[in-house]
Amino acid sequence: MAQRFLFIMDPIERILPDKDTTFVFMLESLARGHVVYYCGVSDLFVRNAAPHTRCRRAEVARAVPHYRLFEERTEPLTWFHAIFMRKDPPVDLAYLFATQILSLVAPPTLVLNDPRGLRDANEKLYALNFPEVIPPSIVSSEIARLRAFMDGLGGEMIIKPLDGCGGAGIFRLRGDDRNLNALLEMATDNGRRLIMGQQYLPAIRAGDKRLIVLDGEPLGATLRVPRADEHRGNIHVGGTCVKAEITARDRLIVETLAPRLRRDGLVFVGLDIIGDYLTEVNVTSPTGVQEINALNDVVLERDVIAFVERRLQEQGGMDGKLP
Repeated sequence: MAQRFLFIMDPIERILPDKDTTFVFMLESLARGHVVYYCGVSDLFVRNAAPHTRCRRAEVARAVPHYRLFEERTEPLTWFHAIFMRKDPPVDLAYLFATQILSLVAPPTLVLNDPRGLRDANEKLYALNFPEVIPPSIVSSEIARLRAFMDGLGGEMIIKPLDGCGGAGIFRLRGDDRNLNALLEMATDNGRRLIMGQQYLPAIRAGDKRLIVLDGEPLGATLRVPRADEHRGNIHVGGTCVKAEITARDRLIVETLAPRLRRDGLVFVGLDIIGDYLTEVNVTSPTGVQEINALNDVVLERDVIAFVERRLQEQGGMDGKLP
């Protein structure tokens, strides 16, 4: 049955059709006969306690241009069968307010990921719920405390901002670097901003694995290998994607997280794994699907949209009626 799917995302004209995961979600939805709508965070509003959006029907294709937009309309969010919250970071106030509006959406409309889970799961801090699978870590704004932690690791660590994305603001620190104090002062805004410090993992040279997880099950993976002059494997800073297997250790990490992910409504997530350790849990708009598809001759978006269809069927959200 044809369903109405709303994608809340960044401007559609700016996405990269050969890279963007939301793009293939939209492609697959259309291919399965669903009707796709598009809006941005600023299009959401609430009237008389009912959440609404201004939106436009959209079609996408691997063509130039890669999208077409049709008539604008204003609808309550419960008019849609499923809503995909795919706005990219940063998680700023506008993003948080959007999740609060989405929390007003009543079943059977399906929102994924769950807006409560999106608010609760800071992509850096969420990993701290699973100490058995993460590297030694610290969160602090105190420079002396951060330095003491690094000394305990042998004089080397990675620091990262709690609200960063795409590898921004990540530094590899060494105790013998005369820039050390300056870097910590900058990262913490002179002791006023919390940051995360983690043990430096030499396995990063082999790659930072992006493991896609759907409803608590591993779906596919790729290794993002950093350039020779970089310590970050992020695609945004020049990392190269290579084929990766899902190892026994990866499966153990997923099994460790799965109950909490399901409880928090985090259906589609991207785990960052370096060597044997989980470093981040990406929940806002995880990417990597197209890279995994190309390296493994698979179509992961089919599994994702099929899951959405099953979940809608289970909760009575597939009425098949399109006005």
